[in-house]
Amino acid sequence: MFVLNPPNFSNLSHHNNALCRPSPPFSAYRRIPLLPSRRRPVVKAEIGGGGAGQGQSQSQSQTVTSTYSSFLETSKDSNGSVVSSGRSDEGIEVKAVMTIRKKIKENLTDKLEDQWEYFINGVGQGIQIQLISDQIDPVTNSRKSVESYVKGWLPKPSKVSYIVEYSAELRVPSDFGSPGALLITNLHAKEFYLLKVVIHGFSGGPIFFPANTWIHSRNDNPKSRIIFNNQAYLPSQTPPGIKDLRLEDLLSIRGTGKGERKQHDRIYDYATYNDLGNPDKDEELARPVLGGPERPYPRRCRSGRPRTASGDRFSWLRDNEFARQALAGVNPVNIELLKEFPIRSKLDPAVYGPPESAITKELLEQELGGMSFEKAMEEKRLFIIDYHDMLLPFMKKMNSLPGRKAYASRTILFYAKTGMLCPIAIELSLPQTPPSVQNKRVYTHGHDATTHWIWKLAKAHVCSNDAGVHQLVNHWLRTHACMEPYIIATHRQLSSMHPIYKLLHPHMRYTLEINALARQSLINGGGIIEASFSPGKYAMELSSSAYESMWRFDMESLPADLIRRGMAEEDPSMPFGLKLVLDDYPYASDGLLIWSAIKEWVESYVVHFYSDPNSVTSDVELQAWWTEIKFKGHYDKRNEPWWPKLDTKEDLSGILTIMIWVASGQHAALNFGQYPFGGYVPNRPTLMRRLIPQENDPEYKKFIENPQHAFLSSLPTQLQATKVMAVQDTLSTHSPDEEYLGQVNPLHSQWINDHQVLKMFNKFSARLVEIEEIINARNKEPKLKNRTGAGVPPYELLLPSSGPGVTGRGIPNSISI
Repeated sequence: MFVLNPPNFSNLSHHNNALCRPSPPFSAYRRIPLLPSRRRPVVKAEIGGGGAGQGQSQSQSQTVTSTYSSFLETSKDSNGSVVSSGRSDEGIEVKAVMTIRKKIKENLTDKLEDQWEYFINGVGQGIQIQLISDQIDPVTNSRKSVESYVKGWLPKPSKVSYIVEYSAELRVPSDFGSPGALLITNLHAKEFYLLKVVIHGFSGGPIFFPANTWIHSRNDNPKSRIIFNNQAYLPSQTPPGIKDLRLEDLLSIRGTGKGERKQHDRIYDYATYNDLGNPDKDEELARPVLGGPERPYPRRCRSGRPRTASGDRFSWLRDNEFARQALAGVNPVNIELLKEFPIRSKLDPAVYGPPESAITKELLEQELGGMSFEKAMEEKRLFIIDYHDMLLPFMKKMNSLPGRKAYASRTILFYAKTGMLCPIAIELSLPQTPPSVQNKRVYTHGHDATTHWIWKLAKAHVCSNDAGVHQLVNHWLRTHACMEPYIIATHRQLSSMHPIYKLLHPHMRYTLEINALARQSLINGGGIIEASFSPGKYAMELSSSAYESMWRFDMESLPADLIRRGMAEEDPSMPFGLKLVLDDYPYASDGLLIWSAIKEWVESYVVHFYSDPNSVTSDVELQAWWTEIKFKGHYDKRNEPWWPKLDTKEDLSGILTIMIWVASGQHAALNFGQYPFGGYVPNRPTLMRRLIPQENDPEYKKFIENPQHAFLSSLPTQLQATKVMAVQDTLSTHSPDEEYLGQVNPLHSQWINDHQVLKMFNKFSARLVEIEEIINARNKEPKLKNRTGAGVPPYELLLPSSGPGVTGRGIPNSISI
């Protein structure tokens, strides 16, 4: 699942193939001139657009240029256009240092190719660099630029063996202005990954150009890559010398939406989920398209065994551990306060039968330890995990699959005066059947050996449902799939100079690649998710149904989600303006710390750049970005009334806080506990193979004789279990090059040229360190029984930092696995 090399999102299979691509034949190298260019660096003043296409050697360009040793005068090219004007001064010498990242693990072919690239760069035939001024020439009213070639390889001592540096010498006139952009032309036969370029020699100090991008070969695309410096500009503030380049770069990223996607394309565009099936291989692998009126879904980007959490081996058997994981497990986002009773389904009764639940007041009162039902409701002690309406429409199809048996479930939990939450009733429902057959059954605590084992089976079915909803809805849909449109729109509509692009950039890292890989091997037809989870081939249809009926952008805010579920109430006197219904709710209490830190950082950042009252509404790139997210990225939800407006700084801060929370804290809470909690299959089976035996069933006698065998034979097979364990292990693993919330990779330390912003970011980072200390202290507090006690694992999923591997902690900046 991990790809440690920097990803080129435009075509993933291309990079997989590149890992074993052979070196070009030496006959190809004979076509490359091996003598260094004798031209001195030149200055050009260019007319009109097409800047990215101007990165050419002198022999290929019709632009008239002059060396600095002569007096530069206005001149004309063959078409009579004015192309250059100059001065008699010699200017200043500057150096461009390029930092390039190689593959972390190289084979012999890669090493040979590297040696050839070092030689080609050394003689000035590998990489062309063109420096663009942020000013325009006052005489010709055109762009000013200086160009040169990379020469030599700087083998600086470095702890990172896969980082190399190259340099280029340039001479610029004294009235050149400040460099605002670079045009990079790759003359090699293959692409390379550019981390950054630093220009040394200007009086104001080094000028940084963060890149973090693949630079395509000129053989694939003759146009140069545009790289902007680390100064953030709103569209209206863009310096005149690079204004056209800003638009040109955005247009190249958006593409035309036509034609076949090429390997080198850097285009971000939208597509439906039309790549999950493989009917050419097997008709059984045909899957419907997700995205459209029939099956709404977010749009995707178009693209042609460590130990478990607890040392207590038997904790999974206990009712309070079952309930604890609803608050501090890998899926703590479905538990709700029971607000209305009787419980009623919202499904069509003509299709799914009477809407009333079989859970009655009298049945619940038997499990409340002497407390009346009314008092339990009044004191907010009853909670529900309700998967009935989500799953019942799929039950017939799911149960028709071989080796799959499931119910639509409702679970009622009671918060006792002891401070512990406990399940007290489970309703398991099947589709409407003939009147002689009961299709709704309610199970309670076992009071003898038989009912004790049946209660265990009922809990296992609930856990299986929870595992499927967690993976397909809360994890994949709400984080991976719904984040993808935000990333596409950010690349398509916000220039890399835009301050909001710079803010969101670390939260987009690797997400498009990991999603594309998931569509190839996890959620695809016949993939691991279908093979290992109860919904089987209907898994993604279930995910689509949940998107249609449940997903709302505004409810992805952590405070809004807690209030919607009744797990918190608005209270201005409390921290964060919320009072939790259950104080010992680790996901919520730790999550609010992370949420508030993100919110404070985002608000200060937005206020810094949007000082004028109308600056948000007048930002054309920002407004196009938000419009595209709603009307293209989430096309099937485009007319929903709940979409936030984007008129004020407060609106923008709220939108960005949700996006960053989803990419960081929310995903971390839902992902990195998958192996610690699911690695032991009886604790969290991903499917069940048998229904609970009833007294008149042939299987009932076997169940009575050997209930343990009946229980284990209901769980996934060994093959299914080991397959899903391997996947959960991988998904729970942090990469060695992971970038965590509040941290900046030293290679990207110059991500923005704004000391005030860097000061605000340092404050955000310091707050996250404080939060880590607070969470660690909570995990040692004896009163908090959902995170401390004998055999109870501490809740660490929202600790900001982590090392590599399966750690059960750490919040990466982005959805990178």
